[in-house]
Amino acid sequence: MASSSLPAPAAGRAELLKAFDDARTGVRGLVESGVSSVPELFRHADPYASIPLAPPGVSIPVVDLSLPPHLAAAAAASAARTWGFFHLVNHHHALPAAAAAADDDYPERAFAAVRAFNELPAHERAPHYSRAVDGGVNYSSNVDLYNSPAASWRDTIQILLGPNRHPDLADRIPAACRAEVLEWEVRATAVARALLRLLSQGLGLRPEALEDASCADGKLMVCHYYPHCPEPERTMGIVPHTDPGVLTVLAQDGVGGLQVKHQDEDGKISWVDVKPVPGALVINVGDLLQIMSNDKYTSVEHRVVMNTREEPRVSIGIFFSPGKRGDSVFYGPLPELVSSENPPKYRNFTMSEFYGTFFSRDLASKALLDNFKLSP
Repeated sequence: MASSSLPAPAAGRAELLKAFDDARTGVRGLVESGVSSVPELFRHADPYASIPLAPPGVSIPVVDLSLPPHLAAAAAASAARTWGFFHLVNHHHALPAAAAAADDDYPERAFAAVRAFNELPAHERAPHYSRAVDGGVNYSSNVDLYNSPAASWRDTIQILLGPNRHPDLADRIPAACRAEVLEWEVRATAVARALLRLLSQGLGLRPEALEDASCADGKLMVCHYYPHCPEPERTMGIVPHTDPGVLTVLAQDGVGGLQVKHQDEDGKISWVDVKPVPGALVINVGDLLQIMSNDKYTSVEHRVVMNTREEPRVSIGIFFSPGKRGDSVFYGPLPELVSSENPPKYRNFTMSEFYGTFFSRDLASKALLDNFKLSP
């Protein structure tokens, strides 16, 4: 991501980046202009050749929220240990009865609204385009645009929902998708709280342990829009990365493109397609949960590849992280999980230090956890 410690782009590239950014219409604007090839700024060097795809039929696990709690907790814990990712089905069981009973097509309504905003005429989108995060909302392309080796083929509405929510946040969200994304926040937060309870139980802790650590209070929503790409083999939707927070709740439409890096029992590493499952959400462990679980749960790399279909891809992710962020509040392995037989694998740190380290790297950097590991 953006950082003053990273090398600045070469002069010619910097001018091209600025021209793209100053147009204020994102990647969607390139498509609207009729580009027939991927501009040089977005070309990745051989992005798909280094690690093979998994054989057909290999998929991330499925966790069913309609199961009895102890069975759901065991399934979620197993998936978090072995894959770091899982599909969550019957997630409406986490909602209040009235919301769960309503036949109102979420998250599909939110997808449609995000798509509608991104497909407004350029002159209507452009006033929302900004890299500033004042007020908790911004619409732009590539948060690490000026520091990544190559830009990715996506535009994003980013909404900071907590822990410090701007009083005028709702008014700052584009009207075309305001009601729908705020409604989805309520539903996804209920799902996250239910999952934190299951994952706490899977660690042998009280169900409230992770919630008591304020792990559902920090919330950042990203609404990604991946336009049709004329040369999908030359660029990426999102480069391989891990998520920094505790837990990510991702809703993806039916287009597909998400892939997870997985090492099987024989030690073979491959990219596994996370094909859209109707009615399912995608859940993944973040770096902070790997630290707090003292490596019992694992945060794994994932990426978004470009599809050959004509329609755009839309996904909405909410990154959950601790909301208590004072300079005297420290995070690290949960004390209940540490003993002389199982010493801590990470040192303690403040959220200010953790996110300061995260934002000092570009998104593809994989060394975040290493900054907090203790020597063996």
